[in-house]
Amino acid sequence: MTVTLDDIRQARTRIAGALRHTPVVEAAPARDPLPGRVALKLECLQVTGSFKPRGATNALRSLDPAAAARGLTTASGGNHGLAVAWAGWRAGLPTTIFLPQSVPASKVAKFEQWGATVRVTGSVWDESNEAALAHAAQSGQAYIHPFGDPRVMAGQGTLGLELLEQVPDAETLLVAIGGGGLIAGVATAAKAVRPGIRVVGVEPVGAPTLRESRLAGRLVTLPAITTEAGTLAPRRSAEATFAAIEAHVDDIVLVDDPAMRTAARWLWNEHAIAAEMSGAAAVAALMTGAYRPRADERVAIIVCGAGTDGIA
Repeated sequence: MTVTLDDIRQARTRIAGALRHTPVVEAAPARDPLPGRVALKLECLQVTGSFKPRGATNALRSLDPAAAARGLTTASGGNHGLAVAWAGWRAGLPTTIFLPQSVPASKVAKFEQWGATVRVTGSVWDESNEAALAHAAQSGQAYIHPFGDPRVMAGQGTLGLELLEQVPDAETLLVAIGGGGLIAGVATAAKAVRPGIRVVGVEPVGAPTLRESRLAGRLVTLPAITTEAGTLAPRRSAEATFAAIEAHVDDIVLVDDPAMRTAARWLWNEHAIAAEMSGAAAVAALMTGAYRPRADERVAIIVCGAGTDGIA
């Protein structure tokens, strides 16, 4: 299933009032300025610390009430699980979240405040997801996919509409890619509203899931994950996500873990923004030259997740 601009606009109406309208700040002035004229969209200040509640809330509010009443389940590298737990807590629904062993203990502890049942299963997200699907089939809880669900992609796409309103002169959007739901939604919205805008995805060297899929011309499964950026680390994306990325994303570049940590420290030192490695990935693409803008190019970056794994 594809996602359209109408889907994204309907999602915006559906989730209105439930989430924060996160700010945009200019990257300059700074001691070590980034190339281009850079705006930072601080979605790390969204409720639960990432953009994920947009998609989770839209998916929940799209469910039949009888299906939602049985509760929600998902598998996550951390941020989507927090979003589903929060959405369930807000609606008074039970939630069961499956996490891989790589999720930091500090993030696992956050689930308790939202009343979620946490099950740590598997070494990577893909293994946790198999367990979540089995649980959904057995329990009857509604399963919300973190990036392959069109309702989730539409919810994430609301971020694209919001960003273009805040940075109307943006020429290029730099967006981190994990499973690809964020960039699929944002790129669909951005290209529909402003066809000439450039959308560039950023993946870890240790988890180039969508870059390899694009090179192969089909969805591929990575043999292994080597990045420590756990929220950017599925071995395989989803067909709907890949189709949207193929249609709307201009390029995908890679950054390594040290570069993401350096970018996270820069965000903290220059702007007091506590971004996890994934949240700093798009900044790293500018710092390393993985993406090279013109001197006067207007670039908008989504700082997509809060955390301290890059600055600890």
